[in-house]
Formats: sequence, structure tokens, C-alpha cells
Amino acid sequence: MSCLHKRPKRTKSEEQAFQEQMKKVALENGKRLGLEGDPDLQFLLVGGKLVKIRSSSWKKARFFKLQEDCKTFWHESHKTFRKNQTFSIDDIDSVRKGRQSEGLNKHTDPSVDEQCFAIIFKGRKKNLDLMAASGPEAKQWINGLEKIITNMRNLNRQQKSEHWIINCMRKADKNKDNQMTLKELKHFLRQVNVEVDDSYAEEIFKKCDKSNSGSLEGSEIKHFYDLLTHREEIDVVYGNYSETEDQMSARDLQNFLLNEQREQASMEDALKLIEKYEVDETAKQKNRMTKDGFLMYLHHEDGSIFNPAHKDVYQDMNQPLNHYYMSSSHNTYLMEDQLKGPSSTEAYIKALMKSCRCVELDCWDGANGEPVIYHGYTLTSKVLFRDVIRAIKEYAFKTSDYPVVLSLENHCTVDQQKLMAHYLISILGDALVTQPLGNTMPNNLPSPEELKGKILIKGKRLNKLNAANNNSTIDEDTVSEEDEAADCKDNGQKAKQKKSKIKLAKALSDIVIYCKSVHFNGFEHAKENQDFYEMSSFKEGKAFNLAETSATAYIHHNMDKLSRIYPAGSRTDSSNYNPVPMWNVGCQIVALNFQTPSKEMHINQGRFLPNGGCGYILKPEFQRSLSSQFDPNTLAYGPWLQRKSFYIMVISAQQLPKLNKDKQKSIVDPLVRVEIFGVPADNASKETHYIENNGFNPMWNEKFHFDIHVPELAMVRFVVEDYDSTSQNDLIGQYCLPLTSVQNGYRHVPILTKRGDVISSAGLFVHLMVIDAQ
Repeated sequence: MSCLHKRPKRTKSEEQAFQEQMKKVALENGKRLGLEGDPDLQFLLVGGKLVKIRSSSWKKARFFKLQEDCKTFWHESHKTFRKNQTFSIDDIDSVRKGRQSEGLNKHTDPSVDEQCFAIIFKGRKKNLDLMAASGPEAKQWINGLEKIITNMRNLNRQQKSEHWIINCMRKADKNKDNQMTLKELKHFLRQVNVEVDDSYAEEIFKKCDKSNSGSLEGSEIKHFYDLLTHREEIDVVYGNYSETEDQMSARDLQNFLLNEQREQASMEDALKLIEKYEVDETAKQKNRMTKDGFLMYLHHEDGSIFNPAHKDVYQDMNQPLNHYYMSSSHNTYLMEDQLKGPSSTEAYIKALMKSCRCVELDCWDGANGEPVIYHGYTLTSKVLFRDVIRAIKEYAFKTSDYPVVLSLENHCTVDQQKLMAHYLISILGDALVTQPLGNTMPNNLPSPEELKGKILIKGKRLNKLNAANNNSTIDEDTVSEEDEAADCKDNGQKAKQKKSKIKLAKALSDIVIYCKSVHFNGFEHAKENQDFYEMSSFKEGKAFNLAETSATAYIHHNMDKLSRIYPAGSRTDSSNYNPVPMWNVGCQIVALNFQTPSKEMHINQGRFLPNGGCGYILKPEFQRSLSSQFDPNTLAYGPWLQRKSFYIMVISAQQLPKLNKDKQKSIVDPLVRVEIFGVPADNASKETHYIENNGFNPMWNEKFHFDIHVPELAMVRFVVEDYDSTSQNDLIGQYCLPLTSVQNGYRHVPILTKRGDVISSAGLFVHLMVIDAQ
């Protein structure tokens, strides 16, 4: 007997009615996305055949179609147990036109470039490499997808939440009759991550079933939706300030902005917010804000924890390069671990699209005289050097105009080094810095502003930048090997051999201008012998030791030179070290394994969130001023000591995702932890109690207080976990940002996945206050 229950076949008239209903649903969702009647959306809803490409021999036609929720893509699959496969628009990172993915580049002919496109997913989900029947058809698929992705991202949190809840209701309506029975209501509640006992579900049901028909429809479903999404905590806040016929006048709103949000708000600012967020036209004409308008304001960037003034580049970008922290990646080519994982150009694209500004290239001799990139002495796969340089050329400045540093770990023979130099010069063209800027020999590093759109090479150089024999005819010479390259060989060997030497091609040496790699022989030696463009790389163990024992000397070293920190070779699982102690001593290039989702990467993402997310953050004045005696470990009196009291009330959360979607009855028991990372005296962590069986609208109302000594170096991280009494808690989501970018008052906090992607309908609601300590 079959264990699969098939839905009884619909009659012709039932099928017709069902199709009509589906069209109506699609129309509503299209309207919600601002794409009513859009021809590209209609094209996706009808769907069509595309060729899915996996290899040169695996190219198969499959039907793809956007479902009526305008959020889920369906495509046929010929796998036995997976006849129908779906993915959400939320899972898509980007759509690439042409043969821009590794797979399409490898497995298709340049002549079909216009027919090709790739869907790039967030996280580790494999790209979908596709080919349409013609160029115009591919263009229509790309346009439609990009419109939906853009419009979905532009919805505010309230609209996303509405879209999500309504579509969950549709899924719960098993027989698609546009009515909701008590059984379907319970199924829906489980879907939205809330477990209620049967009597409570019946109570809600009866309250809404005004017609006593045993099912909810039309306005009754709307009533149920309003009951479900009612925010009691917003009522309280709004009620405290709505003193004009139960609404907020512009004066009431200004009082709220001044007293609660601690903003320097004028009457004009209050009126602007009413104009921007009020949904009721009558209220708007009276210069008033209703509760719906107030909720809309709280869900937008003005009501976010992150200061919108920091969303764009707002810092001085004209200081020397070494005065900035730079978002930096280690072993950028790896997609997974350091021993057997794949190497890929995709890993470079993903890092650059996250505004990473320093990427690493481990270069080795490859077959047919072609240099390759991979993790030497391991089973990681290889990728061609020239393909990586092409990818960098294409993606270096998509999300930030500021300079990118290519950190070369060179294990190649001279002939292949010459080819590397040839590829760097011919592919990167004018973007590559091949000589110092200006007409005179500089005495400090240029600024990110001066280096906009430029690519710098970090590596070994045969001579000084101002050496007289720069034009000599010597083709190659010997230099000591890169510290990290030597570590790669020494790993696991206790006895440290004498520094090995390598032969370096002059052609490659000559394009190393501002980032010449030199061995570190102590701060005094560096002060007397190292030029501003000469920089050292430090393994994490050595760097942490120096940060603990010689912090002030390290900070002064970093005032006129660059330092790069890299993870210990023992981290074969691509785990990460904590970057904060390295930033505390002014290190600029703190390289992390971007491919590994971890607490350390969350902190890195938070650190580089402000300043337009451009990958550069100006270091505090006390890490740039020569007179500074700052030591993060001892905190003697000085301008860095600006003591603050940080008060947080964790009020509630909304629509936390289910962690185990396959288990119908698996509902989360959420708790929130607030963590501070900064100088040792500021590191702290506090957490709420957990709430049983409610991920939809849990409420804590718990207050915390943190003492902060050096606010300019403090990071705040919110962690939402699913409590488990028998094992480690599971991460639901997180968000991290610098304390200096926090807005005071009642704020919504976005929630990101472990990999750093926004969970669109979820959020935390908190009250924050950063005030000068008494």
C-alpha cells in the first residue's frame, strides 16, 4: 500500500476556479511588491524551460517558474525523491549576467555568453548555472529576478512580515478554499513558530469566527491577523506620547524624539517623519501620526539601532593608508577547510562583494607553465592564477571604490613569476599601482581617497623603492621567503630552520610599491631600519603576545607602518581568532577566514558595517597621535578614557525563524544575550531568561547595564539562541555593530543568520541608552 497520500483529482470546474484563485493571489503579491502588471513578473509567473549546466557533458532542460507567493521559485527535478525543488528569493545573493560564474566559464562556449546567467546563492548552496534559448529571453529572466530581489529587499520590515504571514496562512489553507478551519489555524501557528495550547487556539478561533460557521474567511481572517500581530509593547510606548485625541501630534512626536530617542529633533524633523511614514492621509493632513505610522517609523532606518548617518562614507578618507582598519581575508581562495576543501574564484568574488579590501593569493607552479592558487602541501583543489586576477578585476570595486591589496604568498619558480607579473599588468591595466603616486619620492603612505579604484600588490621586493638600480638589467635575485610561506613549510616541525631563500623575478618585484614584505625583528629594529612602505606579517600567536606585552610599542609601530595578522597554521578547520585585541593595538590588516561563519566573522562584519561598508574604518585619534601612550591592557588616564554607562532593555522579538522546519511541532525557546567586545576591561556578556515555545512574539522586558571605558573600541553583539537544557543552545540569529554607531531610545535590531545574511521578517525590539558615566 502506498504511504504517499495523493490529493484527490480536481474536476475541470474546480481546477478552473483554483487557477483563477492562484492568479488573484499572484496579483495581490505582485501589488505588494510594487510590480502590479509588470511584464517581467508575468513572464516569471508563467515560467519556461532553461538549460541547467553542471559540467561539459551534463546540460539538461528543466522547467522553472515563480510561484504565486512571488517569493518561491519552483523547478522540476528528475531525482526519484525530489521531483519538485524550490528555493526562496531570500536565498539569492545575486544574479550574474553572461558566463560570469566558474561553471559557465568552464563548461560553455563564449558564443553563448548572451544566453547565459547564474543564480548565486547565499552561504554554501551551489550556484545555479543556466542557459536560455536566446539572449532576449535570458535578459527577461535576469530583469524579472532582479526586480523581485530589489523590491523584496526594499520592503520595510513590517511589509516583509505581512508578506510572510499572509503566505504562511495560504500554505496552512490545505484545501485552498480561502477559509481557515481550527485544524488549519493550529497548523499555521506552528508554521510561524508559536506553540499554543488547544484551548487558547480555540479561544482565538471563536473570537474571530463571528459568523459561527466553523471556519474563518474574509474579514474574520483579517481580524485574526490583527490579533496575532498586535504589539502590546508598542501600544505602551505610543500611549505615553499620544496626547492629542489619542494620536501623536507633531509636538508629541518631537517630545518622543527628544526625551526617548535622545535626538536633537526640531519641529521640522517631526513633521518630516510624519510626511515620510504616516499611512493615514487624514492624520497626515492634520500633521499627526497614528499608531500604524509610528510602527512604520520604528521599522525603518530612522527607528533602527544603527545610526543612518553612518550608512554612507562619513569618515575622513584622506589620512595615510595605515591609519585605517582594513577588512581583510586569509586564504581567500578556499570555500571550506584548509586541508581538502575546494579552491575557487567564487570565494574571491564573495569576499570582494562583502567589501573585503585585502585578499590573499597562495601561488604555486602549475601544469603547462601556468601558475595556480591553492593551499600548498594539502589536498585542496587548484584554481588558475589568471582566472583569479580576472575575477578580481571584475569585482574589486563593485561595492567599494577604495583600494584593494593583493597579498601574494609566492612559491613559484622565476619563469612562472614572470607570467604572474604579466597577468597582473595586462589584466589589471591602469588599476594596478606600478610606481609611487606623484613626481617625488613620498615619505608616507597615500590615502584611501588617493588610491580609489587602485590595486596594490603586497609581496617581496629586491630593493628599496628609491634604489638607484631600479632600472638594472638583473632579471632575478634572491630574497628571504615570506614569513607565512615559510610557516606553511615549517608547520608541524618543531625545530625552526634558518629562513629559506627564494629566487624572485624582477618583473614581479617591480610592481610591489607600497606593501613590501619584510621580516619583523623587533619594534626598535623596525623604527630604525624599516621604511614606511615596508610591512610585516605576524602569525596570531606572536601578534597576541606582542599585544599583551608591548601594546604601546605595537600601537606606535602601526602609526607609520602596516601590519598584517594571519591565523595559526594549526587552524586546519578554517576557524578564526578574535580580531578585537589586534584592532586594540592598531593593526590594520587583521586577516580572517571569510569562508567560516563564526562569532569572529560576525564581529568583523559589525566593525566594517559603518562608513558606507566601504571596507575601511578610520582608527581612533589615540591610535594615530604620536604623543599617545594608550595601552588597552592598563588604561592609564588619557583621551581614550571616556567612560560611559550603557543601559539596554531587551523588550521583545518578532518572527524568529524555526530551526527545524522538517519537524512540525519543533518550536524555539528563545533567549537573548548581549555581548560587549573591546579593551579587556570592557568585555562582558549578559543574557535574558528563555521563553518556552514562542518564536513569533516572545517578550522579555529585561534590563542590563554595562560600564564602558573606551567606547571608540567597543563592539556590541546581540545573540538570539534556542535554549536547550541537554545540549548546547542553537544559534537563531545575531547582529553586531560598534557602540559608536548605536542610536539611543526605542529601536529595532535586525537579525542576521550565522553567515551574516538578513533574516527579512525577524527582529528584536530594545530600548538603549548610552550616557556619560558619573
